Amino acid sequence: MNQITIKQKQFNVAMKKYNQNNYYKNIYFLVSLINVTLQMILLVKLFTISLPWYIYILGLFIAYFITDFINGLVHMYMDNNDNYNSIWGPFIASFHLHHKTQKYKDANLLKIYFNESGAKFWLVIYLLAILFLSFLNTNSFIMFVLILVGVLSSIAEISHYLCHNNSSKLVLFLQDIGILLSMKHHTNHHQYNNRSYAFLNGKSDFLIDFIAQKLYSGYVDGTDKHFENYYGEGTCNR
Repeated sequence: MNQITIKQKQFNVAMKKYNQNNYYKNIYFLVSLINVTLQMILLVKLFTISLPWYIYILGLFIAYFITDFINGLVHMYMDNNDNYNSIWGPFIASFHLHHKTQKYKDANLLKIYFNESGAKFWLVIYLLAILFLSFLNTNSFIMFVLILVGVLSSIAEISHYLCHNNSSKLVLFLQDIGILLSMKHHTNHHQYNNRSYAFLNGKSDFLIDFIAQKLYSGYVDGTDKHFENYYGEGTCNR
C-alpha cells in the first residue's frame, strides 16, 4: 500500500469521526463564540485609544499586512498538514475540503464571520494575550495594531468567502482596489501549487510564497490527493 492510499484511508476515517460526532462541530461553535466575544471586548477598548488621524491610517495599513501574512502562514501550514491520526485529525481533514469545494454554501456574511472564526484555534490564544496586554501600560499604537489584527483575522474569512461566492459590484470594486482578496489572485491558489496562501487581500503572498517554497513541496501531489476518494459530507462553512 503506497503512502497516498494510506493517507486517503486516514482522511476518510478522520472525516467519518467528524461527521458522526457532534463533538467536533460543537468545538467549532465554542471557539467561534470565544473568538467573537473577545473581539467585541477588544473593539470596545479600541475606541478608547486616542491617536492622531494619520497614525490611525498607518496602523490600519500595518495591521492589514500583518493579518494577511499571519493568516496566510496558518493557511500554508494547514494545507500541508496531513496528521489525520492525531486528536486534531478530524479538524485537519475538514479543513482540506476547502480545496474540494470551489463554491461554498450561500450564507449571510455575519454567519460566515461567526462560523469561520471557529476554525481559528490559534486566535483564541492571540486574543487572550492581547486582552491581557490591554490591562498593562502597553503603547497605544501597538495596542491599536494588535487589536485590529485580531478582528481582521475573522474578516479575512469573509474576504476569502467572497472570492468564491460573489457577484456584487461593490465587492468587485473592493477587490480591484486591493482592500479585499480578488478572485483572480486567489485562483492561483487553486490552479497552481504551493502558492497564494494569503486571503485578506493577498499583498503578503510574495513573502509567504518564498517561505512555502523553502518548507513544502505543495498540496497538489500531497493533501489534495488525500480526499480524492472521499464522497461524504463536508463543508467549509462549518
